[in-house]
Amino acid sequence: MSDNSTARFAATVSYDGANFFGSQRQLDVRTVQGEIESVASDLFEITTPVSLAGRTDSGVHAWGQVASFKSDTGLSVETIQRALNARLPDDIAIRSVQVVPQDFDPRRWARSRWYRYTLLVSDNKAPLIRNFSWHIGAALDIENMRKAASILTQVQDFRACSGPVDLGRSTKRTVTSAVFASKDCWLWFDITANAFLPQMVRRIVGALVRVGRTSLSFDDFSVLVRDGAVASVGPVAPPHGLALQRVTYNEGYQS
Repeated sequence: MSDNSTARFAATVSYDGANFFGSQRQLDVRTVQGEIESVASDLFEITTPVSLAGRTDSGVHAWGQVASFKSDTGLSVETIQRALNARLPDDIAIRSVQVVPQDFDPRRWARSRWYRYTLLVSDNKAPLIRNFSWHIGAALDIENMRKAASILTQVQDFRACSGPVDLGRSTKRTVTSAVFASKDCWLWFDITANAFLPQMVRRIVGALVRVGRTSLSFDDFSVLVRDGAVASVGPVAPPHGLALQRVTYNEGYQS
């Protein structure tokens, strides 16, 4: 395979994270990256490394993850999409494939990520969507949760909202939007940032639910998020309510 004949592709990927041990490749366990690499290698008949725009934890879903890989195939992007989907299991799908610049990096070129957390605010269960929402009961002060969420765009350092981080790793992130929307018994928390720390969204949601249940005041939430030690915000909300909705790029790829 020569560099001159090799094309780089990017794909938008959706998956139900329930039966994956996260998105990133790991030894001896099932991951999203591992599944895509396996079927891409089968399709192109050569080992085909795949890179992803972001890491999702075990049990977290995605509507708009972005994957990238190289091949010297003569197949069209439409054929590649169909062929990959024919080989992939039912809990993962390729939504689109595009040719991208040779140096395209789905993680480093990304300008923002949008996550959505779904909450069932009801005393009644919803069995058909139990794997995609957190059932938290009806007694919530949603307006206070909205007020608390609004301060997130003013925070520069999210170390308190992060799980354990490597020594020297920056915990500064830029949140551009953090809002709640509701309809009937459903409550959605949408948050967009340039990047996210480990467990960041789930820890924020866990703390916002405490605010809604009045076990954590707005003032205490504000102080904790701004000044708390690493991993002090929480608890960590269950993974199955969270989904990566979209990764946005200024150039190179339209997801």
